[in-house]
Amino acid sequence: MRSLLVLSALLVAVFSQKVFIGDQVLRITPISQKQLVQLQELEEQQELQLDYWLHPSSTERPVDIHVPFQSLQNVKVFLESNDIPYSIMIKDLQEVVDYEEMEMKASRTVSRNTDSFNYATYHTLAEINAFIDQLVAENPGLVSKTVIGTSYEGRPLNLLKFSTGGTNRPAIWIDTGIHSREWVTQASGVWFAKKITTDYGSDAALTAILNRMDIFLLIVTNPDGFEYTHTKDRMWRKTRSIYAGNSCVGVDPNRNWDAGFGGAGSSGLSCSETYRGPYAHSEAEVKAIVNFVKANGNIKAFISIHSYSQMLLYPYGYTYTQVPHASELNTLAKNAIAALTSLYGTAYRYGSIVSTIYQASGGTIDWTYNQGIKYSYTFELRDTGRYGFILPANQIIPTAQETWQALMTIMSYTNDHPY
Repeated sequence: MRSLLVLSALLVAVFSQKVFIGDQVLRITPISQKQLVQLQELEEQQELQLDYWLHPSSTERPVDIHVPFQSLQNVKVFLESNDIPYSIMIKDLQEVVDYEEMEMKASRTVSRNTDSFNYATYHTLAEINAFIDQLVAENPGLVSKTVIGTSYEGRPLNLLKFSTGGTNRPAIWIDTGIHSREWVTQASGVWFAKKITTDYGSDAALTAILNRMDIFLLIVTNPDGFEYTHTKDRMWRKTRSIYAGNSCVGVDPNRNWDAGFGGAGSSGLSCSETYRGPYAHSEAEVKAIVNFVKANGNIKAFISIHSYSQMLLYPYGYTYTQVPHASELNTLAKNAIAALTSLYGTAYRYGSIVSTIYQASGGTIDWTYNQGIKYSYTFELRDTGRYGFILPANQIIPTAQETWQALMTIMSYTNDHPY
């Protein structure tokens, strides 16, 4: 193993790409409040360089932690000495990452059009942007592209608009990939885009939606982070912004919104995966969406798609106060999940963020709800922990298909209740 670590260091030095040789992902099952507190305190030990994939919230939910090889012994001793049960979810993270990369290279082809595009594999930022341009060129009467802003490093935020014409129509927003390592979300966003162009005119429900409403789709919400996951660090979550005085790069763009900003469930430490940033809407990517939503003024549903955990969530996350429309949002979530589950039997939980997972401040849909967008939802797609953020590519299409069933339920309901 020592020789592997030496090789790892050499690879980083030569290729500047982070490797995970010997790293493990542990699934921890706390059985008491004391153990939850201990796991929260463990996260604060920055010298261990732990990456919490699922954070400690209750004894009803597991905690998944990516542990670097050099910290494994210390972490396991800590868990065992405190009688905290755990199992090994991923034995060697690098092996899984290598397999994913091998599959991507093996399936890489040049698509002449969106019909020949391979939806069953993961794609780079350049490939997704090329797909977007192809889709617009093929469907000029239905699809257009607008650059609503640029990222910290200057990459365009390419927003697709699906519309049958008219001005100031009620609209539905969908974004994917705000956390860059959640690759199944961007892949699903690509599939959704093609699905809309394929089904319009043949699927009665979608046709009815687009005959009255517009659909906005932002497939790569965090382009800098996404590019970084492909070129430097597969496990990168945040943006790539740099602030004077910070020892680490990037901000969690789902803790950066002006909704309980700086509260519980976000961190003021720049090296934390949940670092909220220096101030609300500090991130160029977040600010671009904020400006668009405010300028549009007629968005009726806002759906932000993440992975993993298999959940459909609605506000609030930053406070335990129940939103005024909680009953309606809960019923709609229940119906959406029933539609999702009907396809492959995938089990989802649903409810408010704070009651279903944990308190999290500065989140996207809390802000959109407070802006008057009643139907504000967050999805957490597959899986529940076998693969986590490294979901095999053979699950992309099934994930997108079942999620589409839920999206159609929400969009159809919004179309029937647009004002």
